Amino acid sequence: MPRPVWSGAISFGLVTIPIKVLPATENRSISFHQYHLEDEGRIRTRKVCEIDGKQLSNDEIGRGYEVSKDTIVEVTDEDLDSMPLPTAKAIEIVAFVPANSIDPVRIGDSYYLAADGAVAAKPYVLLRKALERSAKVAVAKFAWHNRERLGLLRIKEDAIVLHSMRWPDEIRDPAALTPKTVDLEDSEVDAAIQLMETMAADDISGYTDHYRAALEEVIAAKAAGKTPPKAEGEPEPAGQVVDLMAALNASVQAAKESRGESGDHATVHDMPKKRAAKKAAATKSTAAAKKTATKKATAKKNTGRKPKSA
Repeated sequence: MPRPVWSGAISFGLVTIPIKVLPATENRSISFHQYHLEDEGRIRTRKVCEIDGKQLSNDEIGRGYEVSKDTIVEVTDEDLDSMPLPTAKAIEIVAFVPANSIDPVRIGDSYYLAADGAVAAKPYVLLRKALERSAKVAVAKFAWHNRERLGLLRIKEDAIVLHSMRWPDEIRDPAALTPKTVDLEDSEVDAAIQLMETMAADDISGYTDHYRAALEEVIAAKAAGKTPPKAEGEPEPAGQVVDLMAALNASVQAAKESRGESGDHATVHDMPKKRAAKKAAATKSTAAAKKTATKKATAKKNTGRKPKSA
């Protein structure tokens, strides 16, 4: 497991749970260095004082806020640590809410919260089981990296996971991005839903990073003095979709074929209108009623008829 990035406690009500915070994810991206094309010399980022031109170490660098031109107020680590902020030493739970009430666009980095010591085991499990049984998540506040943050606590298997969250005023309004007027038929929406059902999946754990794998092949080939692999064929230019229903039909067929199902005659059909369905049901009901009435009348007529003499 990775090294803890923070240690403190979870607090809700009068309950305190000592915890260690560990990253729940890892960066698997391939990193590049910048270098001089002429002689392949490394290009590095150096911290240089703009007054005397000296390169500085981290111990020689302070932190400050520019309140006006040429006026900087120094803010030390001691200033930050001594702020009267309850979330500076604890992840303070402020509310419990339904999981589906959280907008996913607000969720950021993820961390595992590990119980810190034997004394933390019981309240840790208590909080975990309470979250599981209530089917809710906890909203919390905490202060890391010189700012107070909003967080979300939920359960993953037997561990408590902390997701950092953006504040409401950090989310841009998407209203300006959405199309205003679109001529769309109900049959097209029904066709799109049929395509979604064709592409439905219960497990997405099998997806991998093909870009990283291809990049590793390029690096390995060039390191061995070989020609890196090239893509086969030319990419097809993206064209404008004119017939939406035809595109949906083709997509359904392609989805079926990718699953190993028969793609023959995979067609999206227009869904009947509700009014037409009601009319058909009413017609069927009327016909059935007439048929029943005819049978009753015939039976009554036959019953009232005198038997013929032998």
